[in-house]
Amino acid sequence: MSYEAEIHARAIKLGAMSLEMCAESGSGHPTSALSIGHLVTNLMYRTMRWLPADPTNPTSDRLVLSEGHAVPVVYAALADIGATVEWNGEPVQLTKEHLKTLRVDDSPLDGHPNPEEGVRFFDAATGSLGQGLSVAAGLGLAARADETGRKVYCIIGDGESREGQITEALDFIMDEALVDVLPIFNCNQYGQAGEVSEQQSPERMTAKLQAFGFEVACIDGHDPDAIKIAIDRFNTKGRTQPMAIVAKTVKGWGVPMLQGGNWHGKPVAGKELDQALAELRQTGLKLTSSMTTQSIAIPEPPKAATGTNEAPTAMTFREAMAKWDMTSVLQSGKLATRKAYGIALRSLGHTHENVWAVDADVSNSTFSNAFGNDAELNSRFVECKIAEQNMYSVGVGLSAAGKVPFCSTFSKFITRGYDQIEMAINSGANIKVVGSHSGISLAADGPSQMSLPDVAWFRSFGTMKDHHGNPGCYVLQPSDAWAAYALTIKMAEHQGCCYLRTFRPEVEMIYDQNTEFELGGMEVLTEGRDLLIVSAGYMVHECNKALDELDRMGVDATLLDLYSLPFDEDRLLDLANENNGNILVVEDNYGAGLGSAVADACTASGESFTVKQMFVKRIPKSARTPESILRMCGLHYTDITKTAASLLGVHAAH
Repeated sequence: MSYEAEIHARAIKLGAMSLEMCAESGSGHPTSALSIGHLVTNLMYRTMRWLPADPTNPTSDRLVLSEGHAVPVVYAALADIGATVEWNGEPVQLTKEHLKTLRVDDSPLDGHPNPEEGVRFFDAATGSLGQGLSVAAGLGLAARADETGRKVYCIIGDGESREGQITEALDFIMDEALVDVLPIFNCNQYGQAGEVSEQQSPERMTAKLQAFGFEVACIDGHDPDAIKIAIDRFNTKGRTQPMAIVAKTVKGWGVPMLQGGNWHGKPVAGKELDQALAELRQTGLKLTSSMTTQSIAIPEPPKAATGTNEAPTAMTFREAMAKWDMTSVLQSGKLATRKAYGIALRSLGHTHENVWAVDADVSNSTFSNAFGNDAELNSRFVECKIAEQNMYSVGVGLSAAGKVPFCSTFSKFITRGYDQIEMAINSGANIKVVGSHSGISLAADGPSQMSLPDVAWFRSFGTMKDHHGNPGCYVLQPSDAWAAYALTIKMAEHQGCCYLRTFRPEVEMIYDQNTEFELGGMEVLTEGRDLLIVSAGYMVHECNKALDELDRMGVDATLLDLYSLPFDEDRLLDLANENNGNILVVEDNYGAGLGSAVADACTASGESFTVKQMFVKRIPKSARTPESILRMCGLHYTDITKTAASLLGVHAAH
């Protein structure tokens, strides 16, 4: 059988399997699967160097299916080839019979790709559209650094190409000259509700990509020879210009009854399924006289280099400060947490070879530039410019390649990447998110630069468990430089997502080398018996001031630095009981964060507690000093003093 006939026959076989598994499931996207059948066939059976028995092999070429809803055709190929998946933690060779379990609750064949469910052929959870090309770019960065020669292919729908993140990723690929990453745009002309915009037509997509600087092959996505020529061109040695493919395809290819509108996300069943399969067979007979497929020979990847499994040892804060002639800063006793984070990141870069720093054009404010400006580390520093969504998904790709990415920006700007971070958590990505200028203490820049709902959002992930039984995300709010340094190190050593919140003002160091910090930990700064004051981050310092005032009033308060969410709830409740069940929680962001976490712990215990929460209850504006903004929002230490006193029925002096 000729190459052309073989590709057609395979694509038709995979298309039939896609129709059948979606019919069995009662849901799915068979028409989208049919549109990429020839592309997937060429990649998985002929082009990609990979090991079906070892889909996570570190030198294998990768396929990122950004158009995640089209996944049935990839599942079909994996079953046809007999690739290995994980089923309830055990390796299983996938068969056609397994495809009947598509979308069943205990099946690894999820409705959209997700490696954490068992199909490790994929590197990231996709299906929230527009993110896959950024993941592919992250994989490409790591492949270049590791000199593995691996190629990364990414299939993107024409409808999803409207997402701004696709543009961010295309810019990034050009900036980084990622010539081993191939974006393949599947232009089948239809989205969910109808035809795509003319702006996403093959002709306009080609012109846009050329304007970006890509070499573009605009081809018939169902022509085996055209696909082969284009992909072979991409794989030409010595390429210096990134390339993209625009593939003109048909949604529901091979099945006339499914073409046109109104079939997105709709499987066929019963007589309609019989008709669809018959039409697909008829299409095959028109293209090739024989529908039997030949044996396949998937190219093998190069052998992976063997490395050491020794865990690296991090520098202490004192060692790092001495190494970079900053001992005098340490002796001054004052340093912003964002600066301590930068020192810790640089330190990790020298001791942990898989740590990467990724920033979004604010490295001189987040202080990740301490890493980027270090000549020994700057090859692992990635500048994503003002494109935070792309940054997080690039981090997912780096993580999938075994790196530990620290993605830094202003805490406020993290909010525009919430979806990307959630998909990273779903993917099991070992990503570290760091936000500087958190809360209201930066004052002068105003609310457009202040992170206020971020603690509540990230805290919600700490209420669930990830695929490995760990909190979905730790939220860490260091109150001084010692804590910021130590918690950055702890993040690097933890497998999973963490969010570190740093702030702008210089503050006194309240800890020293004798304090041990842990994810999930807390630290008692002052012990009392009347009232438990709980805070974190910058507000710990304001609460410290309030303690002096309360002491003059005869109130003996405990101050707890609850620097981690989630936390040891039993320990917190013990502290509350030691303070007559009176709790005041103080935070410089909107509610549903630290205070709500404490209140939830109290409620769940079934015991009796009095909990008062202080947080930002208005939209702030600019102020010239942290003190002014704290007064504006009712979080000045005098406000804390009055609230604490009223909670105990004590009259506060004016």
